[in-house]
Amino acid sequence: MTWNDRLSSIEMFEDIEFNTDIVAALEAAAEARPLAPLRFFTPTFRAYGTEDVKGCNKNSFPAFSITAGACALNCDHCQAKILDPMIPATDPAMLERKVRDLVLLQDLQGFLLSGGSNRRNEVPYERYYPTVEKLKREFPHLKIAMHSALLDDVKARRMEAAGVDVAMTDIIGAQETIRDVYHLDRPVEDFERTLAALSATSMDVVPHIVIGLHYGRILGEFNALDIIARHRVSALVLVVVMPYYAPANRPFETVTPEDAARVFVAARERLADVPVQLGCARPAGMHKLITDAYATMAGFDGIAYPAEGIRALATAIGRPVEQAHACCSIALDGLRGRTACAA
Repeated sequence: MTWNDRLSSIEMFEDIEFNTDIVAALEAAAEARPLAPLRFFTPTFRAYGTEDVKGCNKNSFPAFSITAGACALNCDHCQAKILDPMIPATDPAMLERKVRDLVLLQDLQGFLLSGGSNRRNEVPYERYYPTVEKLKREFPHLKIAMHSALLDDVKARRMEAAGVDVAMTDIIGAQETIRDVYHLDRPVEDFERTLAALSATSMDVVPHIVIGLHYGRILGEFNALDIIARHRVSALVLVVVMPYYAPANRPFETVTPEDAARVFVAARERLADVPVQLGCARPAGMHKLITDAYATMAGFDGIAYPAEGIRALATAIGRPVEQAHACCSIALDGLRGRTACAA
């Protein structure tokens, strides 16, 4: 039975028209390169649960924003809305107090530290590093991830010295996108320099690419993949732009799942020995179901908040499934060392 046949035999997919050529190509690629087990990531950034994949009832891996909901760039694709669900930690004492409370009350396993950027796409983390260092020393089990934004070698080394485990950074491959969407006067080369600085440390480096970042068009994504392929990274996370964040006067098109799938295929080919994950952000509803299906068939190592029916698809094409209540940028150790949420 071909994968096209298997898709039509699953109730969630029986009325969906997939691109049969893409599905056939993904099946042929899987025969040449056996698919690894698939991980479902359900961090506690937001409430989540489906019929076959349950969320966690503990706040074991939250996200903190050091600027609360403020961001000077206010990029067109996000409008700072990505910060809204994060826990405000607008001074180091607040971060320390909230982390200690969560360790005591919610079995905290780690956290993401993020925040809005200044006009140069830099996040002012400096005064937080002594607190991060102290927390890591007292609670060595905590896995700490940070969105780095743009930085240089000195700032990358400071992150490393504070005990940050994972550095996450967006890579943009088109100058037009940096200018028009990010409202930023920095060259593409600054994004590669940031990746090079992070890759020179001992931290796990997990670059992100937003598919369709240029108002829903595929523009710099393949160049971004080339940039990432030139450096030591621990994983790659792909997300798909969500048009409902955009301002009314700068509308985004919706990237088709088929266009996203073409980027998926290129990512899997160009970073053949690196875990590739589908991150939290992508359009909801039927779009998410189809996108997640393509990622599953493309051999992605993990999917955050998978759509209903993806477990059945994974089973149908012979991919065992595991679940981790952690950010997909943190759980980089295959299937070892991860525990399910305690009831």
